[in-house]
Amino acid sequence: MPNLYLRSLGCNKNLVDSEIMLGRLKAYDLTDDPSKADVMIVNTCGFIDAAKTESINAILELAQQKKDNALLVVTGCLTQRYKDEMIKELPEVDIFSGVGDYDKIDEMILKKQNLFSPQTYLQKDEKRVITGSNYHAYIKLSEGCNQRCSFCAIPTFKGRLKSRDLKSIVFEVENLVKQGFYDFSFISQDSSSYLRDFGIKDGLINLINEIEKIDGVKFARILYLYPTTTSDALIEKIISSKVFLNYFDMPIQHINDNMLKIMRRGADKSRIMALLELMRNAKNSFLRSGFIVGHPGEGEDEFLELCEFLKEFKFDRVSVFAYSKEEDTPSYEMEQILPKTIAKRLNLVEKITNQNLKENLNSMIGKEILVNLDGLSSEGEMFYSAKALIWDRDIDGEILINDSDIKDLEVGKIYRCKITDLAENKLIGEILA
Repeated sequence: MPNLYLRSLGCNKNLVDSEIMLGRLKAYDLTDDPSKADVMIVNTCGFIDAAKTESINAILELAQQKKDNALLVVTGCLTQRYKDEMIKELPEVDIFSGVGDYDKIDEMILKKQNLFSPQTYLQKDEKRVITGSNYHAYIKLSEGCNQRCSFCAIPTFKGRLKSRDLKSIVFEVENLVKQGFYDFSFISQDSSSYLRDFGIKDGLINLINEIEKIDGVKFARILYLYPTTTSDALIEKIISSKVFLNYFDMPIQHINDNMLKIMRRGADKSRIMALLELMRNAKNSFLRSGFIVGHPGEGEDEFLELCEFLKEFKFDRVSVFAYSKEEDTPSYEMEQILPKTIAKRLNLVEKITNQNLKENLNSMIGKEILVNLDGLSSEGEMFYSAKALIWDRDIDGEILINDSDIKDLEVGKIYRCKITDLAENKLIGEILA
């Protein structure tokens, strides 16, 4: 059988698309060595400058490792956004495609031709090859986005919101449960807008109701809530659910009212705070958010308000990004903040969030919690890797297991774990039962 190497870059929404391509390419053996591959695929990200650079570097790196008669295929957001430039500037690539044809990857390779369908691919009932876990899977809810944030170009190359049919999602989850999966993260660009393109305001409530009916789903969480489309009723539904965890992931981007208006976020500070308090008051809640520093219009007062907010509220996890000037966005034409000022602000905010993270992890030492066992750790064979049940699989951290009262631990099983120590930003734990 021919060998296939696939590198998936960017977010876990991209990962789902990569897994769909793997499902279409089951005639290939997967390899971790690009130099041995007959086909190499890079699924690119084109969201911000850092992601673009990573994608281009990956393409050039793999081009150097390509063996004779092998094919280098480049798909995804970057090629969709910069189709003509990439075809012209990267003759090393054999096949280009955008975000509309993941389910036709086998045809493209067979015919050795580029393919750029005008519509973004919307998953139906295609079979995926789930990677990286034998118990957890990401489930994509929709494509595109109806929001018009000042800094984001995604709607320009992914289009408007297109929600998956609820029956299709239920069918996928039911089949994954039959394969032994029991933990699910539901994702999209704006998950709380799910089914709004069908005139349904709180579509996620419908989703929760249907997923709760599936025997075998033990845990679920929703990623990427948007402040203006997240209702109190949705938060209360999550809190009351016996399957969906009190995991609340809402990228806020800023907290100053003037900046929220400039960034076209829709909700003001008072509404955001009301949502956060509702989430925080839920039993065993876990709050994650994201912020941008250095967006045009952010003066010292606005920045200091953001810093004070982050010191006081203390999310469980925070991602912070330096503003990236992206063409085809409203902020592109605004007066820009100096890069050195942005870098200084990013450094200050990261100090705050790193201190908050350290305090959050330290507060877990001595506690007994339930964990999923993931396999060997990022630190090598001396440790197993585990995660707290409420954490998302990839973004919330890792617990290093260095001792166990149980012999023959099984990857994918749930264990009771005592947190014993903290090494840098990783918890250390002992399996008890």
